[in-house]
Amino acid sequence: MNPSTAQARVIVDELVRCGVGDVVLCPGSRNAPFAIALHDADAAGRLRLHVRIDERTAAFLALGLALRSGRPVPVCTTSGTAVANLHPAVLEASYAGVPLVALTADRPPELVGTGASQTVVQPGIFGDAVRHAAVLAVARSEAGQQGRWRAAVDRALAAALRDPGPVHLDVPFAEPLVPDDDTSWPDPLDGRAGGRPWTAVAPGMPAASEPLPLDPAAPTVVVVGPGAPAGLDLAGLPVVAEPSSGYWGAGLRAGPWLLGDPSLRPAQVVVAGRPTLHRPVQRLLADPAVAVHAIGDGAPWTDVAATVRAVGSLPAMRPDAGWLARWQAADRAASVALDAALADDAPTGLRLAHALAAALPDGAALVLGSSNPVRDMALAGAPRAGLTVVSNRGVAGIDGTVSTATGVALAHDGPTFALLGDLTLLHDTTGLVLGPDEPAPDLTFVVLNDRGGGIFSLLEQGAPAHAASFERVFGTPHTVDVAALCAAVGVAHTAVDDPAKLAEVLGVPAGRTLVEVRAERGDLRDGHARLRARIDAALSGL
Repeated sequence: MNPSTAQARVIVDELVRCGVGDVVLCPGSRNAPFAIALHDADAAGRLRLHVRIDERTAAFLALGLALRSGRPVPVCTTSGTAVANLHPAVLEASYAGVPLVALTADRPPELVGTGASQTVVQPGIFGDAVRHAAVLAVARSEAGQQGRWRAAVDRALAAALRDPGPVHLDVPFAEPLVPDDDTSWPDPLDGRAGGRPWTAVAPGMPAASEPLPLDPAAPTVVVVGPGAPAGLDLAGLPVVAEPSSGYWGAGLRAGPWLLGDPSLRPAQVVVAGRPTLHRPVQRLLADPAVAVHAIGDGAPWTDVAATVRAVGSLPAMRPDAGWLARWQAADRAASVALDAALADDAPTGLRLAHALAAALPDGAALVLGSSNPVRDMALAGAPRAGLTVVSNRGVAGIDGTVSTATGVALAHDGPTFALLGDLTLLHDTTGLVLGPDEPAPDLTFVVLNDRGGGIFSLLEQGAPAHAASFERVFGTPHTVDVAALCAAVGVAHTAVDDPAKLAEVLGVPAGRTLVEVRAERGDLRDGHARLRARIDAALSGL
């Protein structure tokens, strides 16, 4: 066999030996050795191959697979701009701590800078977003190379898991790029006996951390975002948890609505993970009268306001029962007002999030789009156990969310649902394109279609003073027929005009379905203001 074929076969074999179960591939010429080797491994049942035509979509698909499974997932591309299209997903994986592997083919180094087609300088293309980057040597027809190829794979995957995040393997291939009739090779290409990796790397142990210097009896609030360590004992403490934090079920129903209440201001706050959704959280963390501490093992911690006094583990707490009781009473009062508004005149997005959270079956996965959907769920959904909730909050972009949800669904043992806005859907329409031979997920998209960018109505640029410019440059209206889009890509479509009817059309998904919920954006800002006023009135009566 030729050197490129041998190298690709060995690398794919080592990926499998290291526990890789899914690989995403985009078509190309320079990565043909990988494409053929991956196809053969898929046909042999050694891994599951997913083929996509768009590299950005492919990368977010791999991200979703890795996000749900916790295992490294390579995305394999050809050279040139194909590599650059991985960058958004690499950034998300970096900030969210997801083990994504960019496995990119390249031209031999002597062709870089010569004007060769589809050739860019790949080394360093992802900057400091990757935990590890390596450029392999061009394979040659000589003995003694496979150990280096296998060791490079082992090193990259270990780096992706040790400090979870993306890694980059740049593999230059010389022609010929497809197998030939010559089956000889200078030495055996078999790996270690028993299917073991070439270099077995023990999983890293988390660094021990000192207990935080907290006052165990002081009024304390815990704020939890994605990336929080598992197993925290939060009993007796008021918890404000974002839906994708892993602690949503332990959080207060109306927690985000309560943080601005002066009567509930804590003496100290403990931050776990990376909370990013709510401005009241950021104001609380910036309050100089509040002692802020972060849970962590020395890795980067969240400290936007530069107020964190210490980073460590959570010690045993002895909170005053009256402190928790005050928060619980406020939570009950705010929840009553919230439920009344959700049954009355609350914005459609909030009513949709509330209805969806209640309708999902136990064991389901829920993917929340950035912008309004994840916030609507945090503000209106009743926290519950029995769901796996994820979202792309590493960089909080809307790009690639359809593909991320597809990856989560393919890695999840059960039905998967995704709550998206219409712009998030349109930003990743290629994520709906599925080849006839590709693994298909059980996935229901629930899309709030208000024909534009609703979140901007709630930000400063949505104020009446900016009305003249708002609709075109922030609202970004569109006239896309979502039903026709679904028909074009083979996704079943259902439309409902009221979130209260959502449970009637969800059921247990089989295949891919999109439920479109149509809404208007015009009253969104005022609707949130009315809801805020109702909750404030309920709290003032305590």
